[in-house]
Amino acid sequence: MLLRSKTFIETYQEDLSLFRTIWIKFWMAILLISILVFPFMVGRYTLYTINLAGIYIIGAIGLNILTGYTGQISIGHAAFIAIGSYATTILGERTGLPFYAIIPLSGIIATLIGVLVGLPCLRLKGLYLAMATMSFGIVVQYVLFQWDNLTHGALGMAAPSIVFWGFKVDSDRKFYFLIAITVFLLGFAAKNMMRMKIGRAFVAIRDRDIAADVIGVNLTQYKVMAFGISSFYAGISGSLFAYYTTHVNPEYFTIFLSVEYLAMIIVGGMGSILGSILGAMFIGIVPEWLRIFFGFLSQSFHLSGLVFTQQLKVITYGTLIILFLIFESGGLFAIWQRVKTSFKSWPFTY
Repeated sequence: MLLRSKTFIETYQEDLSLFRTIWIKFWMAILLISILVFPFMVGRYTLYTINLAGIYIIGAIGLNILTGYTGQISIGHAAFIAIGSYATTILGERTGLPFYAIIPLSGIIATLIGVLVGLPCLRLKGLYLAMATMSFGIVVQYVLFQWDNLTHGALGMAAPSIVFWGFKVDSDRKFYFLIAITVFLLGFAAKNMMRMKIGRAFVAIRDRDIAADVIGVNLTQYKVMAFGISSFYAGISGSLFAYYTTHVNPEYFTIFLSVEYLAMIIVGGMGSILGSILGAMFIGIVPEWLRIFFGFLSQSFHLSGLVFTQQLKVITYGTLIILFLIFESGGLFAIWQRVKTSFKSWPFTY
């Protein structure tokens, strides 16, 4: 009988490494090459959809850190994305800073507000925390509508363009590479963070906060830290959204957007960085296909196109969440794990 080599971990260095075998490195190289050639192989609309999905990935990772890893339910994630978007447009309009300074500053502004929101929510759990974050999201949207001098109210604001050394990022293909680099850097940082002391503390709080407190985990520090990190990722996502869409409006950042992000991490897999990526890609791409399909149905049956499409979109999101909660609570990540295990153990079943 032949056995696979390098199955067991022998050193701490192997345990901490992200790419443990030569085959993992090989497939990662193939993935990298595929990402580089992808924008030259597809049409403009497909590339537009993928770019939006990439922006969603960053926000989904942030929410998964807070909800999936730390167990703090949030229905106000759209508010922090809105803060990042408006911080980008306001800084670009009034300061003239370059984009590589505005993007991290937008994340930092969202982080500071996230910490301020996290502090009074320390003693809240479950539905009470969900209601508190949802209320914060409603307040933020109300402020964006009413503060005309700063946000231009319902008219929204035009986002600045990205210019780097005389090179203007003004096409879907150029934005693709900017978004891909940002997703890689933030995804890599999150993956490593969850393997460090911070990530282990987050998981301990999620699984049993009282036991975590007993063994020395500072609940206040790490809960606030989770809110801050989640808000930072949301702020970066909002900043890229503003740059890419060139315009922001309070109507973009409703509670439905927060529900979309919850759907992403539930469908993708709670407590998994890869799950955040899979869920964001799934929720970001599938609705576009459904929109085209439902638009065709609405025209065929002479129904009110916009209302019909929006209603079916909501029904689809709800159905997906229910199906995954019932049949696959681990999400797409759990399915991927089973497929990977099947390939590794083939042709043996044990």
